[in-house]
Amino acid sequence: MRVLISREARARDLPIPHYQTAGSSGADLYAAVEEPLTLAPGAHSLVPTGIRVAVPDGYEAQIRPRSGLAASHAVGMVNSPGTIDSDFRGEIHVILVNWGQEPFTIHRGDRIAQMVIVPVQRVDWEEVEHLPETERGEGGFGSTGLRGEDHHV
Repeated sequence: MRVLISREARARDLPIPHYQTAGSSGADLYAAVEEPLTLAPGAHSLVPTGIRVAVPDGYEAQIRPRSGLAASHAVGMVNSPGTIDSDFRGEIHVILVNWGQEPFTIHRGDRIAQMVIVPVQRVDWEEVEHLPETERGEGGFGSTGLRGEDHHV
């Protein structure tokens, strides 16, 4: 699949998104900050990537956190995954948050997130008075147990 991409003039020195390995599902996004940006513990910031994409109709770009940032620094995304709709043409920004105990500094060119292009299924909503019954019913948060001991076959 071809996805058109353009870089802001200030980001022409940064790589376009690319896959680190042959099996990677997400292409890395890079910080297009002009100066280092430090996130204090508990703080969040809108981090520019310097890119715009034309996602094909019927698809979306999902912006996801990088597991290495989360595991090593407790840095993630406030809205995860973030969605880039097929009709959006603005610059992609990533809302990073520092859930850690120490300040975290983002430098120009740091890999800050990953982008995955996935199909989107449009639906026709049909309002009904009652939904079909299931074994689970209205059981929500934690209703299926922690270890499966609640379910015997």
